[in-house]
Amino acid sequence: MNILIKGGRVLDPSRNLDADLDVLIEDGRVSQVGEKLKARGGETLDAAGLVVCPGFIDLHTHLREPGREDKETIATGTRSAAAGGFTAVCAMPNTEPVNDSAGITRAILERAAAEGVVRVWPIGAITKGSKGQELAEFGDLREAGCVAVSDDGRPVASSRMMRRALEYAKAFDLTVIDHCEEPGLTEGFAMNEGPVATWLGLRGYPPVAETIVVERDIHLAEITGGKVHIAHLSTAGAVDAVRRGKARGVRVTAEATPHHLLLTDQLVRDTEYDTSTKMNPPLRGDADRQAVVAGLADGTIDCIATDHAPHSVDDKKVEYDQAANGIVGLETAVALCLDRLVRPGLLELRQLVAALSTHPARVLGLPGGTLKPGSPGDVTVLDLERRFKVNPERFESKGRNTPFGSWQLTGRAVATIVGGRVAFQAR
Repeated sequence: MNILIKGGRVLDPSRNLDADLDVLIEDGRVSQVGEKLKARGGETLDAAGLVVCPGFIDLHTHLREPGREDKETIATGTRSAAAGGFTAVCAMPNTEPVNDSAGITRAILERAAAEGVVRVWPIGAITKGSKGQELAEFGDLREAGCVAVSDDGRPVASSRMMRRALEYAKAFDLTVIDHCEEPGLTEGFAMNEGPVATWLGLRGYPPVAETIVVERDIHLAEITGGKVHIAHLSTAGAVDAVRRGKARGVRVTAEATPHHLLLTDQLVRDTEYDTSTKMNPPLRGDADRQAVVAGLADGTIDCIATDHAPHSVDDKKVEYDQAANGIVGLETAVALCLDRLVRPGLLELRQLVAALSTHPARVLGLPGGTLKPGSPGDVTVLDLERRFKVNPERFESKGRNTPFGSWQLTGRAVATIVGGRVAFQAR
């Protein structure tokens, strides 16, 4: 658990630090950050020419265990996270059974301790069974180890229930993470509502169905004083709502995914109904995509999250409108953002590192997101010039469902260190 990371460009947004320094980790924690440090046992990692960052944290991962180990397990999911540069993942509760009780939370943590290679932070359900009818026991979930609550995959349709959730969560200093969708406007959808859906003859999901619920949640957070985090934000209207809410002092934060930052619904047509382009929320039009990029750049959107959603071949190899929603993202997110956001100048490297480390830690009050001495020894090392071809057949994840297969990218995570142990190192 001791390692000296020597000679890298240390980029730590939590301390406005960007300098060529060494990082010494001892007994699993950052011991020193400075010049010409000496190793005291353990190993040395030569980081010359590389960027050394606080460990990246994914706020939105579907590990599928318990219940759907055919799609993913904690072991494969955390190996996938490490290979992508993530030192910690927040596990969404839509497992089978749903993580709506302390017993399930403890079982997830026990399995993560035994088989995981990165940190796993469980997220508990807002409602029992994520059915939207009765609140789960937030106090028990918090005590067992949950860091937030969410019914992700299912929107909290009832405004009354959402208000009660925000009030109840506030008592335990929990953030409510909401999948914002008005189901009355999206029933039976296959893709984004717009000209492409009309051309393809597929039922659409209007962008306003997201915006309406984002607006609702922000107003409810305002009157309750609760903390709401908008999951996988994808529309210009939602970006505007979050921006206005923050300006009023509402406790609202938001995340965006690489696929909503980089892709549009035109890809469904271009790939001739490839089901790896099917997700919820769906890929939007270019005006929405550009608004999400702008929201990330100006700080309206706090974090980049993967919404890693592995599926079996049988779930995807069906008619487009019958296919399961979601793609895998842990092993592609960092490289995609380096190549398609940082290299063209749409986002500064410091902003990207903050959106993947410092900000996620702040949003949910997690350890990490900093290289301050005494903090967890979690580090992500980047090579900005390393070329990377996306090959789904070589993923650590069980999932192969990605629209980014065969993309040629420049820049990737080349080492992932968790508690002073090397969880992944690129060859």
